[in-house]
Amino acid sequence: MTDQLHRELWTSWASLLRSYAAVHSLGREQHAVVEVSDDSITVRYGLRWMNFTSAQYRTSSGTEMPFALTENGRAQVGGEEDEMDLFAERLASAIIAV
Repeated sequence: MTDQLHRELWTSWASLLRSYAAVHSLGREQHAVVEVSDDSITVRYGLRWMNFTSAQYRTSSGTEMPFALTENGRAQVGGEEDEMDLFAERLASAIIAV
């Protein structure tokens, strides 16, 4: 994967996480915060968080799994692969709905 493609996918992944985290925190006392850098994306909701690097997904509950964005615009988390938007929605929902 080229650096340019990785940056585009990384930006898209951050945007999807930001959108779904915002939607899932509507009507709640707290709102999710998404912090984005060139090498890390962190979604925070209260004391809970999830963090992505180009190779790893970690959560405040102790989950650690391999993570990757593929050239065809899909996300791989652990042993699963799905469309980026579907994974972003599931993960944002999981951290907020607990």
